[in-house]
Amino acid sequence: MKRTGTAHWNGNLKEGKGVLTSQSTTLNKTQYSFKTRFEEGVGTNPEELLATAHAGCFTMAVSAVLTQAGFTPGDLDTNAVLDLDMVGLKINGIHLELKAAPIEGVTAEKFNEIAEGAKANCIISKALSVPITLSVIYQ
Repeated sequence: MKRTGTAHWNGNLKEGKGVLTSQSTTLNKTQYSFKTRFEEGVGTNPEELLATAHAGCFTMAVSAVLTQAGFTPGDLDTNAVLDLDMVGLKINGIHLELKAAPIEGVTAEKFNEIAEGAKANCIISKALSVPITLSVIYQ
C-alpha cells in the first residue's frame, strides 16, 4: 500500500505560499506559508500535520491492542505536542497526552502498559527518530 501527498510552493521563503493536497483530498489545496509554519496564520504546516498524524496513529494503536486483548475501548483522546527548535530547525521530540475513561476489566497499570506499547509500536512512532514521551489520564 502506498499513500501520497503533494505540495506546491510559489515564491521565496518568507513571502511565498503553497498548498498541500492529500491522496484522499481531505487536504485539498490547503494553504501553508512561512506565517503558518513559524508565526500565526490561516493554514497548516508540516509539523502540525506530523503531530496530528502521530496522535491518530497512536490512538488507533491503543484501540487495536485493547480490542485484541478482548476489551471494548470507549473514548480515547490524544493530544500530540511536537517540540520544534526554532534555532536549530529540528524537532526535539513529541509528547503524547492520552485521556481515557476506565474500561471494565482494565486496571490503570494494565492500561498504562498498553499505552506504552502502542507508543513504541505505532507506525508513526517507528518512523520517527526523536524522543517520544507519554502521559496518561485514565479516570
